[in-house]
Amino acid sequence: MFDFFLTFIPRAIIQGTPLLYGSTGETLTEKSGNLNLGIPGIMYVGAISGVIGAFYYESSLPGPEAFNGALAVAITLGANLLGSLLMGLLYCFLTVTLRANQNVTGLAMTTFGVGFGNFFGGSLIKLSGNEMPYLALNRTSLAFRTPMPGASTTGWFGQLFLSYGFLAYLAVILSLVAAFVLKRTRVGLHLRAVGENPATADAAGINVNRYKYAATCIGSVIAGLGGLYYVMDYASGIWSNNAFGDRGWLAIALVIFTIWRPNRGILSAYLFGGLYILHMYIPTGTDLAVKELYKMAPYVVTIVVLIISSIRNNREKQPPASLGLSYFREER
Repeated sequence: MFDFFLTFIPRAIIQGTPLLYGSTGETLTEKSGNLNLGIPGIMYVGAISGVIGAFYYESSLPGPEAFNGALAVAITLGANLLGSLLMGLLYCFLTVTLRANQNVTGLAMTTFGVGFGNFFGGSLIKLSGNEMPYLALNRTSLAFRTPMPGASTTGWFGQLFLSYGFLAYLAVILSLVAAFVLKRTRVGLHLRAVGENPATADAAGINVNRYKYAATCIGSVIAGLGGLYYVMDYASGIWSNNAFGDRGWLAIALVIFTIWRPNRGILSAYLFGGLYILHMYIPTGTDLAVKELYKMAPYVVTIVVLIISSIRNNREKQPPASLGLSYFREER
């Protein structure tokens, strides 16, 4: 049994880390009153942007000995953050400045992001000359996946807690920082006020549009890191089109599961990660129908939590009051 947990828990953490990035970013966004259903597309664009940076860096090297891990990580991260930020700015321009419908805009950005990633991903695969339908960035991936010191010398402790790349620990740190800012700082108080009642916040002198832009763009950047983690860590630097599956949508569902509290997202993301791979560890024989039922576990849990939170008459467990609604200052 202990050997099972030594195998299952690290895989659940690796599987759940992209969800943690996505849910943390979406929670910040929704606290400002913006419902960004474009998170799957933003994660996709963030991933392909990092892949583009890593590909051109590796291609520019005269030989393998010239590879610099720190520089590869910096270039890849920079490209990832830039691509994610531009997607966040685009969403804000459409929904905050032009006041477009947030649901339609988010879905359109998801479609755009997936198409954008597939187009440039396919182009890079052709440029690499690889006859297989994928692109391998093994050296850059290894720089991202380097475990913490002591991972191989501390037995089960190192396997459970030290065997991950730095992006896995950064996800936890960002989640805790987001929770602290939202709960304990004046900026967080203003942001929550904007999400609950933007007209009242505006009357109190809070710049509503500025907070919406800042929260959504920062949330998009965080979500984009989830896409980069998936490619560089989970997939070991292998990019293939349409490989993300439904992880972006699971990240949005996780926001409901955590009741809009980023710190709860840490264990919740790992739980979802475990539920996502549960079918791989439960023997089902040749009965594929049963295996598909186990794959439904994360969604069933989300629906149950949504029903329970809707029944309870507790304001703290409800989404921001103005979530998904455009703010018209002239109607204040």
